[in-house]
Amino acid sequence: MDLQAQFGNIDIYLFDQLLRGRIAPGMRVLDAGCGGGRNLVYLLREGFDVHAVDEDPHAVMAVREMAAVLAPSLSPDRIRVDAVEQLHLPDATFDVVISNAVLHFARDDAHFEAMVREMWRVLKPGGLLFARLVSSIGMADEALEHVSGRHFVLPDGTTRYVVDEPQLMALTDALRGQLLDPLKTTVVQHQRCMTTWVVGK
Repeated sequence: MDLQAQFGNIDIYLFDQLLRGRIAPGMRVLDAGCGGGRNLVYLLREGFDVHAVDEDPHAVMAVREMAAVLAPSLSPDRIRVDAVEQLHLPDATFDVVISNAVLHFARDDAHFEAMVREMWRVLKPGGLLFARLVSSIGMADEALEHVSGRHFVLPDGTTRYVVDEPQLMALTDALRGQLLDPLKTTVVQHQRCMTTWVVGK
């Protein structure tokens, strides 16, 4: 089996959700901020009801081209230009919403919360929100250079909106969501910390 062809460059923590059966064939899935579609290869190949949005028209075109090969029957309209904070999609539409390396590009607190609440709005009751984002969990305070608000320069030189555990837990409560997994954070040596936030509606 060619694992690369089967799964593409899927995020390992999203793959974990597949292995545990939380993302199963027949489910309607939205990749909110899909980029080049690295997390969609398996889902398209296996016939999931895939939808994807991104603000970058070039990314959308690339994912449409990939989908035309892997899932020829999927309408190109399912993959389109849209802003995560203002999704042009109906309420309670998706079984799974994926947000992989998107939320840490929030402009400020209001933008961050708008993105989360829009993804939550389009998620069905009983659905799953999967998010991977930069956090300060496991990162020494002196490693982060404060810019303003929740924006920090990370040791890797990038500036990101950085969440912490209390913020994610408070937001989970505000959404009336259920944390399906404990917060899991990967510490990338002296560079950044990436947290996986998995919430059930």
